[in-house]
Amino acid sequence: MTVSESPAVDSAQGNRAGAGSGPALQSHTGPITIAPIRPPLPAHLADAVADETSLRRFLHGLPGVDPVGLEARAATLTTRSIKKESKLAAIDLAISMVDLTTLEGADTPGKVRSLAAKARRPDPDHPDTPQVAAVCVYPDMVRFVVPELADSRIGIASVATAFPSGRSSLAVKLSDTELAIDAGATEIDMVIDRGAFLAGHYGSVFDEVSAVKHVCGSIRLKVILETGELGTYDNVRRASWLAMLAGADFIKTSTGKMSPAATLPVTHVMLQAVRDWRAETDRQVAVKPAGGIRTAKDAIRYLVAIREVAGPDWLNPFWFRFGASSLLNDLVMQRRTQLDGHYSGPDYVTVD
Repeated sequence: MTVSESPAVDSAQGNRAGAGSGPALQSHTGPITIAPIRPPLPAHLADAVADETSLRRFLHGLPGVDPVGLEARAATLTTRSIKKESKLAAIDLAISMVDLTTLEGADTPGKVRSLAAKARRPDPDHPDTPQVAAVCVYPDMVRFVVPELADSRIGIASVATAFPSGRSSLAVKLSDTELAIDAGATEIDMVIDRGAFLAGHYGSVFDEVSAVKHVCGSIRLKVILETGELGTYDNVRRASWLAMLAGADFIKTSTGKMSPAATLPVTHVMLQAVRDWRAETDRQVAVKPAGGIRTAKDAIRYLVAIREVAGPDWLNPFWFRFGASSLLNDLVMQRRTQLDGHYSGPDYVTVD
């Protein structure tokens, strides 16, 4: 961790976040003078991020994950069943938690406008269907979403920081984040440098998350861990805590660009982390599994996990999201089945 005590300069990022003076962060490409904006940590956690050695000691001192027990627990919770009125309520809750996403090279203004329209009215034949939580697009597509959602409560999320690889300089990552915010994004989904994390350069990852959070200011920051590349559940736990220490408002499993993406056992680890974080700091952090969650049955299994692992306080779209594209279609179809008493089929929903 390369934190010095020089004062932060007045910059575009500092002006946006309302930052004052503070420690300057150094990147591997040279000094980036910027003050991290995050809530103060309790004394023992502040000591943990004092330097690279302390951070490494803290992260490797976290309790180890029992893979067999974790996977058995996750499998047991998938057997829970929800019926009738409770199932409809669960489907409505899951719809309200969706970050409706398109992150393709072939995205066009027309496609993202259509996605925004779908976010507002997921099922035009049933106008009481909840709206989704947010629409998630690339930074250059944000400006086409903004007017479509201007009078709604739907968030406008944008990926940033050289998504999906995270392989670029800190200056480029901050510029990418600024581009999205300037276009009107209300939430930022950043990716960590997995190479740095796996090489044990925890301070570098910490500094980058802190710097991006500074640029975001009050805008909520989702930190994507890309858990499929982290290798072990212990690494998922360490990366979750590292992101929260650096100021993450959400911890997110995946970019959705690689397999495996979100899994129930990995999400259990992350739910345990945010539960334990709140116990340590009295602050709540949200969770977002993304990629591979395609059916209403899948979504309900995650809702069960939220309640059983983190607790009912996370059963709210402010504290839990699904990063998805096709999931919404199945949720709408299953909702119709609950209301109409028969299966409508995929021809009755819009195809992304």
